[in-house]
Amino acid sequence: MISFRRIRAVAKKERLQILRDTRSLLLALGIPMLMLFLFGWALKLDVSDVKTIVFDQDRSAMSRAFLERFDAVEYFDITAHTDTYDDVVESLDRGNARAAIVIPEGFSEDIKTGRDVQIQLIADGTDSLTAQVFIGYASAIVSDFSQDIISESLARSGLSGTGRPVNVSVRVWYNPELESKNFIVPGLIAVIMMVIAGLLTSLTVAREWERGTMEQLISTPISVPELVIGKLISYVELGFIDFVLSVIAGTLVFGVPLKGSIILLLVLSVIFMIGAMSLGMFISIVAKKQVMASQMAILATFLPSFLLSGFVFPIATMPVVLQGITFLVSARYFVTILKGIFLKGVGLEVLFLESLLLCVFTAMMLALSMARFKKELV
Repeated sequence: MISFRRIRAVAKKERLQILRDTRSLLLALGIPMLMLFLFGWALKLDVSDVKTIVFDQDRSAMSRAFLERFDAVEYFDITAHTDTYDDVVESLDRGNARAAIVIPEGFSEDIKTGRDVQIQLIADGTDSLTAQVFIGYASAIVSDFSQDIISESLARSGLSGTGRPVNVSVRVWYNPELESKNFIVPGLIAVIMMVIAGLLTSLTVAREWERGTMEQLISTPISVPELVIGKLISYVELGFIDFVLSVIAGTLVFGVPLKGSIILLLVLSVIFMIGAMSLGMFISIVAKKQVMASQMAILATFLPSFLLSGFVFPIATMPVVLQGITFLVSARYFVTILKGIFLKGVGLEVLFLESLLLCVFTAMMLALSMARFKKELV
């Protein structure tokens, strides 16, 4: 039978050890904040003010009116006009411009006479995200400009029905400003907590073996579940503090809205912490060396949670094999939970499956750690 008194004793021992190691404690509290600020400010997917060079060979009132439409949009920043195509090539080569607009000679005259006009839009494909945004918005501006010309031509001819048959009313839910920080920061919190939780507990058992104190623990009547649970409690407390600080920083510093239940968020975060720290404990039990344990913990937490959680890369676009592997990454479920609670304000009625799978992962890792640990000298 599990003794809660012995669990409290082990937890107290670990808590005292954490408090005595001031440098490790400061790192455990400071690293998550440092990572959140660095990634939160550096990892931006917003595209605006794309530096654009213009080669206007027509130099007419209509070509200027066409270019004014680009100037009026925040996504474009026309930084230079040139008289030669070679300047366009050089600007793109040197990175002075990320895009270019080439208007052919006779642009205005061809439009007036009803002939087709070819506008050249050039995007720097070395930055694929910026190139996609430029092409998308530039094509929309060209299409809108063409539609206006057709409507004006029909109106001058006295024809009715010059209005557009279909109008689009666009509404963006959950993140109306389309700010990347609003979906990056919740995902970052999940990734950072996964890494920190794994690192914190990956050294616990390995440290006991290296210091020679494991023999003393083995000689006591304490059982394996009591030892594992007792060691986890103090680290879960420390991880919970890290999580709360990260949530406060995310909402106050980065301005990410928290629309859902704070209680549900905290409860699910504790479950996630127990699972992540059980993984770190399992690594510590297997490795028995602190250096090896820390290296294994980074490989088992940072890379999967960053690449396979859906934080940066959509899971649906991954190969089928990788999509299957993502079910083994608990950060996948926690990223969905954080985005749902932060941005959508949904509860368990929507996040039930992710919460259930998170609980299953936590139970499996906890059971695996207990099964792997043996109270014997090897």
